Amino acid sequence: MKKFIESLKYFKQQMDSSLEQNIARILFYYSLKISTAESCTGGLLSSRLTDVAGSSSYTKENFITYANEAKMELLNVSQETLEAHGAVSEECALEMAEGLFNKTGCDIAITTTGIAGPTTPEENKPVGLMYVAIKNKYLTQVREFNINPNHSRKIIKFLFTQAALEFLTEFLNKNYTTAMTQLSESKD
Repeated sequence: MKKFIESLKYFKQQMDSSLEQNIARILFYYSLKISTAESCTGGLLSSRLTDVAGSSSYTKENFITYANEAKMELLNVSQETLEAHGAVSEECALEMAEGLFNKTGCDIAITTTGIAGPTTPEENKPVGLMYVAIKNKYLTQVREFNINPNHSRKIIKFLFTQAALEFLTEFLNKNYTTAMTQLSESKD
């Protein structure tokens, strides 16, 4: 019964696209271009961002960098970082965001790296662990998320994207809408 209820919550969230719509409004209003580089979410984050009509006006480039080699070649993640901290780490997420921002020339870079499950013995990290990094010209932020590992892989991936989109909304609201509101209030 618990799994059934969780599945209903998943489908309700999936059908509610207001989060994506709000992000789209901010990106469009401020003429911002966004790029994504995804590992654990496998393109689902990009898909959700581009589910909004007109998303081509704010989408720059999106990459799925599942393999470590792709992270190194496309995003300039260092081999040292991968060896010392692993692909699922704050350090890797930050390097992914930096590399994505530099490669694409976007205004906002968002990256995901985590474990949707099941784990392999060499990972030594729990299913449901994810790091999201967001970078703009002035600021880079990273956040760790822990999703209930008892969900299916598909639901974990969706919940990863939900957490990433909520973090992105918070980032945009704090760094764009608030700043612009304060600026227009000071002119009055």
